[in-house]
Amino acid sequence: MAVAVVADCHLGGPGGPPERLVEQLRKLPDRGCRRLVLLGDVFHYWVGNRRFETPEVGAVLPEVERLRGRGVRIDYIEGNRDFFIADSPYAGAFDSIGTEVSFEAGGRRYLAVHGDGLNDRDRQYLFWRWLSKSLPVRYGVRWLPGRFARWLMHSTESHLAETNFKHRKAIPVEAITAYAERRLREGHDVLVLGHFHRPKTWTVDGGEVRCLDAWFNSHRVEWLGD
Repeated sequence: MAVAVVADCHLGGPGGPPERLVEQLRKLPDRGCRRLVLLGDVFHYWVGNRRFETPEVGAVLPEVERLRGRGVRIDYIEGNRDFFIADSPYAGAFDSIGTEVSFEAGGRRYLAVHGDGLNDRDRQYLFWRWLSKSLPVRYGVRWLPGRFARWLMHSTESHLAETNFKHRKAIPVEAITAYAERRLREGHDVLVLGHFHRPKTWTVDGGEVRCLDAWFNSHRVEWLGD
């Protein structure tokens, strides 16, 4: 079974409007897709609260629900621009929401992770990543006045982008390799990552690492197991 994967669309940001992705999703069942993995950051930012729903979220989620109605399993991996989705009103649109998912395709065992937390040298980013998804921010988003809460999320998102920029200029191969070799020993053949916005594949002990190109660059649905 081939599995379709979409990573880093950043709709509403560099990915532009949602219509192109919506059309691609609509055609997946006709291409034989029975499983879709959304590898995080489908939207430029996504908060699990209806007060922050963007037009892009409003356009894509109905198509996700239609796909599930046609028998496609859909897994969502939370990216660094996804906040509090797993226990939100949006959670029911997906079969699973989490930080990783494993699956088989074409006889190979895949582990899919967004990838933003793998570079342990980028401590400033890891701090902001932790802070942006902490309980205080979660409750602030829920209870603060809408205008202030939106400012808080935009401010946090800007800090994430700024602190992470110098480390994202190059894929941290050494850190990813160490992580991949540990995780592949659990029974996987390929580690699939988004986040780094450029394609790269390399061999490690026990298998392979595959970084996917950002959809906002390629405008392409990736297929695993073809």
